Amino acid sequence: MIGKEKPAVIYWDASAILSALLKDEHSQDTQKWANRSGYHFLSSLAYSEVVAVLSRIRRGGDMAEILVDAAMEVLETGPWRRLNVLPQWDRLKDLSEKWPLRGADLWHLSTAKGLQEQFPELHLLTYDRQLKTAALGEGLSF
Repeated sequence: MIGKEKPAVIYWDASAILSALLKDEHSQDTQKWANRSGYHFLSSLAYSEVVAVLSRIRRGGDMAEILVDAAMEVLETGPWRRLNVLPQWDRLKDLSEKWPLRGADLWHLSTAKGLQEQFPELHLLTYDRQLKTAALGEGLSF
């Protein structure tokens, strides 16, 4: 397999998805990840966080309606495979004692750790500084 990139296994949190949908300082990096072949996982929590942000933007009139519609369409048709997964209760507690994370970020980290049991090469793609530190500390490398 010389010269071929190994298929990626990527768990996307909301910050990464939003950077793929809306232009920000991470968008260029995010596009590189989105274009990698492999498995791109989207949890119901990340989905709900993203649609909440996009709906707030729409209600607030902070972006042209057509751009919000385009972002919603990309969310629905992007590279992501939707997952119905839940973190393990004991893992949530253990990771909460180890890392200073907000609730949703703890949920993402714990869920990704559970997926890592099936996919050892799993990456947790995030642009949240604290979650990224915890992900790296837990072997969910970038």
